Amino acid sequence: MTATLATQLLVSGLGMGCIFALIAIGLTLIYGVMNIVNFAHGEFLMISMYGTWLAYSFWGVDPVVALPAVGALMFLFGVLVYYVLVRQVLDGTMHAQIFATFGLMVFLQAAAQFVFGADYHAIDKSWLGGVLRIGGITLPSAQLAAGLGALLATLALYALIFRTHLGRQLRAVSQDRTAALTLGIDADRMNALAWGIGAACVGVAGALLSSFYYVFPRVGAVFVLISYVAVALGGFGSIGGALVAGVLIGILQVISGFFVASTLKFLPVYLLYLVVVLLRPTGILGRQ
Repeated sequence: MTATLATQLLVSGLGMGCIFALIAIGLTLIYGVMNIVNFAHGEFLMISMYGTWLAYSFWGVDPVVALPAVGALMFLFGVLVYYVLVRQVLDGTMHAQIFATFGLMVFLQAAAQFVFGADYHAIDKSWLGGVLRIGGITLPSAQLAAGLGALLATLALYALIFRTHLGRQLRAVSQDRTAALTLGIDADRMNALAWGIGAACVGVAGALLSSFYYVFPRVGAVFVLISYVAVALGGFGSIGGALVAGVLIGILQVISGFFVASTLKFLPVYLLYLVVVLLRPTGILGRQ
């Protein structure tokens, strides 16, 4: 492998890794605050991609322009899902919580197929189309911009969680809900905020992905399964762990996809996950 090819694979892997990380961070934030796994997280991604595609198809709005609106609308959608559904099962059994979000996943996926059909849709003339050539390296502009956008969004979220008063309240509820309540922190509001931010993360990721990836009812399953692996690999509830694991997975799947069949490119990712689970069950940066 030449140095040019290695650099190209590394940059491509970093780009996809940042997208995986952004999706995984939204998932791990909800789990970290509420100890609930959102099985409909992939369908949130699917909705954001359809929203971006509709904005382009009906009004000619480029995904780059639609991104802030899609992220904001997904934030509101996440808050709505919390108050309408999740809040009702919050004090129930784990099985009730699992069935609630799993049922939401099935409903959203079926609704998308009913409204849009099973056809694949694409945005063919995005501002980010074409390729970028740097020296002897050729990179798809859309994927490179998506990776950079996901990285910036991840850094912004990291700053919100670890550098603001609101972020300290979220972390307080995550670490000790009872102590947070005694300090006057509104745990219910923090729960809704976590769901809103988690949905906004996949909203931004979906808008970025739609500029180069097909939109169809089951598109969420393509990315969310790897995001589950990233959450577990990085450590449940660890934002830093999700970032590290997402980038690591992105690089590993791009490099392995170059040497083996594309259908087997995620095999090394699952093998790495198995090794980490056996040697460190809490994940790379997870806590007990």
